[in-house]
Amino acid sequence: MTRAADVPRVPVVLLHGARASRTMWRAQLDALARAGRPAVAIDLPGHGERLRERFSVEGSLAAVDDAVAAVGGRAVVVGLSLGGYTALHWAARNPAAAAGVVAAGCSSLPDQPATRAWLLAARGFARLPDRGAWFNQRLVDLALPPEAGAALAEGGYALDVMVDLLTAIQRVDPLDDLARTRCPVWLVNGQWDHFRMQERRLLAAAPDARLVVVRGATHLVSLVRPVAFTRVLLEALAEVDARESGAAA
Repeated sequence: MTRAADVPRVPVVLLHGARASRTMWRAQLDALARAGRPAVAIDLPGHGERLRERFSVEGSLAAVDDAVAAVGGRAVVVGLSLGGYTALHWAARNPAAAAGVVAAGCSSLPDQPATRAWLLAARGFARLPDRGAWFNQRLVDLALPPEAGAALAEGGYALDVMVDLLTAIQRVDPLDDLARTRCPVWLVNGQWDHFRMQERRLLAAAPDARLVVVRGATHLVSLVRPVAFTRVLLEALAEVDARESGAAA
């Protein structure tokens, strides 16, 4: 009989949201370390330690490739918002390496009028003397608890990335990605997330997906409700471990 302690723990790669960096995952990395789970959070192009690079979808996929290779070649990829879209896009193209996906705050289609409106706003902020730094900090202060805000700020904010990002992300189709993804997928959304507009369509598109709504949370669900989000993540990882162990038996 296989004991829980004998089941191999699948590694985790965590992908941040737009303008943020790998430091936003501090609470989850601490919890994963306590659980003995191999995990790494990375910076996507144009963010964090890669701030001087131009953002691109192709560069982001390459960053995930490198991270998954570094943890052993197969992993559960976890992402919030931009990171969630990237995780789904990567998993659809890498079935042998994707053990599972936890995609949070990315249940709207990127190619829609709202994205184009945000792109216009991003071009406006780019022309301001502080490139929107005051407004960004004000949003963080209003939306997040102090500890979460500190974790988010630790890696700095990518204020110049949004025009490239919003232009590129419109070419990503999560419905197509989900239809092509064969690993288990968890769509995790905050109850009050404005990115929930097409969550039922995304859920129906995936062969093996489930939807989790975190009560009382907004778009930044892993930061606003870190304990609840981490509980969902650990439960998802336990299911992936069991599947991987069964497949190897």
